[in-house]
Amino acid sequence: MGIYSLITGRRGPSGFGSASTAEEVTQGIDATHLTAIITGGTGGIGMETARVMAKRGAHVVIGARNMGAAENAKTEILRQNANARVTLIHLDLSSFKSIKAFVRDFHALHLPLNILINNAGVMFCPYQLSEDGIELQFATNHIGHFLLTNLLLDTMKNTAKTSGVEGRILNLSSIAHIYTYQEGIQFDSINDICSYSDKRAYGQSKLANILHANKLSRQLQEEGVNITVNSVHPGLILTNLFQHTALLMRFLKFFSFYLWKNIPQGAATTCYVALHPSLKEVTGKYFADCNEVTPSKLARDETLAQKLWDFSVKLINSVSKKNYLGFEDTS
Repeated sequence: MGIYSLITGRRGPSGFGSASTAEEVTQGIDATHLTAIITGGTGGIGMETARVMAKRGAHVVIGARNMGAAENAKTEILRQNANARVTLIHLDLSSFKSIKAFVRDFHALHLPLNILINNAGVMFCPYQLSEDGIELQFATNHIGHFLLTNLLLDTMKNTAKTSGVEGRILNLSSIAHIYTYQEGIQFDSINDICSYSDKRAYGQSKLANILHANKLSRQLQEEGVNITVNSVHPGLILTNLFQHTALLMRFLKFFSFYLWKNIPQGAATTCYVALHPSLKEVTGKYFADCNEVTPSKLARDETLAQKLWDFSVKLINSVSKKNYLGFEDTS
């Protein structure tokens, strides 16, 4: 799926393309038996994903940092679909404490968990550290979702086993994963302010999303667990994610309008990978414009993925001063 397909909307092998919308790619799908968590589902493509998933009948649990925005999103979804099932739980992915509280609150609902969509993120931030002392883009986009996924994994495994329904985990990455630091991940200087580049730090976190998905996919396959893990590039969409470079992005969009998607188109790949029956047992892949594509060489590096996994576990355990995840530190 190249530039020509993006511009023209030409459909790929899946039957969908860059011009497809989230409603189109899920047409006729019954998701009433599914429960899905969506992080950052209060605006932009996250809210559209939540709306369409709810429209197809799924019970949608939105993890949101801004609960006022979350209430507004829920009101709008219910305005369009009075039968929608939407639950809101506070979640700040840059905070280990908040992530643990979210998981505790979700478990208190005694719900199954079929789908986890790691959608939330920050982009091109000025240098800053999270409350746990980790560079904010890496903390929010990768480490937070890494911790959340692993804390919810047993629930997903149990749901898949008892229901017989395949579980699906999605990491929202980006084409920006190709624009990262030379070594891919700056393991030895993740918090280094001197070498910090807001663009490369974002690319680093998006590369981490793919490496995480691929490593977890291989792990679950080895365990024989009925859960797939994939990553997606939603496309270029002008949302609040660009808040730190809004003027620049609007300028660039003026000269490259044919490359940009609207929000219903931007949510299409996520909804396709989350719900479409044609992707049963498809795992460890990267999707753009609702079709499988090949990510960068670094994103396909299994050794780098293992190193990132070990680094993430060690970082979380060192910050928390205890074994948060129950994983053995193999480094």
